[in-house]
Amino acid sequence: MDTSIYRGCMPALMTPCDAEGRPDHDVLVSKAQELVEVGMSGVVYCGSMGEWPLLSDEQRQEGVRRLIEAGVEVVVGTGAQSPAAAAGHAAHAREVGAHGLMVIPRVLSRGTSVSAQRQHIAGVLAAAPELPAVIYNSPYYGYETGPELFFELRREHANLVGFKEFGGATALTRAAEHITHTDDDLLLLVGVDTQVFHGYVRCGAAGAITGIGNCLPAQVLTLVDLSRRAAAGNAEATRLARELDDALHVLSRFDEGPDLVLYYKHLATLLGDEDYARAIDPDDALSASQKRYAEEQLRRFQEWWREWPGRQGVA
Repeated sequence: MDTSIYRGCMPALMTPCDAEGRPDHDVLVSKAQELVEVGMSGVVYCGSMGEWPLLSDEQRQEGVRRLIEAGVEVVVGTGAQSPAAAAGHAAHAREVGAHGLMVIPRVLSRGTSVSAQRQHIAGVLAAAPELPAVIYNSPYYGYETGPELFFELRREHANLVGFKEFGGATALTRAAEHITHTDDDLLLLVGVDTQVFHGYVRCGAAGAITGIGNCLPAQVLTLVDLSRRAAAGNAEATRLARELDDALHVLSRFDEGPDLVLYYKHLATLLGDEDYARAIDPDDALSASQKRYAEEQLRRFQEWWREWPGRQGVA
């Protein structure tokens, strides 16, 4: 089973929309192509960054189809209001030729039930057995998959190849210690931008899924490259990765909160991308203070990046 898409860095795509909040799939495709051209291994769509709860199933599946038809490699998010709908997204991903699945736990009903989560995740995996899948672990979803359930599912579903951990440094360490180091074929993905260095260097991560990478792809790819080299023992890369990780910290921290999409759409707009100027829900907006704070942090980082000698990487 080809898992190469997971062994790089992928942006979790945001959903561009028109003034009425309807997804603009032409822009979605062009943004994905630009990110892949810069060096991303593929894209994730549609996850929390794509705002799946605000889109219809048809809108999401149209976006997936259009991306794949354009030649973009796609990992499909399966977040849904019901297990049947989640399995439907997995089946659609299989039908249109997606490259992987990001399996979201059951939400809204029986979310704390281990048996319900087992059946939910198993149903998604069974709907697309040829697609390599990772479970998305996040405290925001109200359920965190543990080792016992993970390996029970893996025994029955060979397409379960890894774990995307969003829960922070402690959760990443726990996943590395108790899940992904059990088998050389298991993959750990860094699921939050503040933990790229920790994930690669201290936890043996194979890849990363990024939010801020939608806005600053070259910088995030530099951080991933330096972190990989640091994990291999390169002292200079370790120093540079720490410096870049620290400089990006505030912008990366936006990935941890409920306003992440609003922040990253605002940053993208500040960087000249008017296609992200609108929110899907017109009532969703940052406060004036949040906007000013983000603007100052972006300006500070850009000034630092221009002066930082490590942006050329390690020779």
